[in-house]
Amino acid sequence: MRRLTIASLAILAAAGGLVACATVEQPFVRSPAAAAELARYLDGRVPGKPESCVTSLRADDMITIDEHTILFRDGFNRIWRNELNGPCNGLGRPGYALLTKRTSPSLCRGDIAQVIDTAGGFTVGSCSFGDFVPYVGPMRR
Repeated sequence: MRRLTIASLAILAAAGGLVACATVEQPFVRSPAAAAELARYLDGRVPGKPESCVTSLRADDMITIDEHTILFRDGFNRIWRNELNGPCNGLGRPGYALLTKRTSPSLCRGDIAQVIDTAGGFTVGSCSFGDFVPYVGPMRR
């Protein structure tokens, strides 16, 4: 009986050591430059109800804020904001492009995107889209 108790304590101590070694994910902190760029596009606009899918987005209307945030222009007065599920490593760096493989005309929450090195053609990162939040404001040019 005593051996079982000592063995149980050893297992508990080992498990406690593993928990102590576990890392806690740090919250994302946007750089001052990225925060200023995001504010430049969204100031004066009002966020609407998040959508899980959108159909009117074009790749040439995409604005990369950082590895966590993408904006899509939709006409003169609406911008869709997408906070990616986790960082999309390499997104926004020169020579890299975002590749999505669509099976429908919509881009949806959970769809996977890859960051591709355009010179070498290989994947350098990937992530999935979050909800699409429309920001509507006065007509701008």
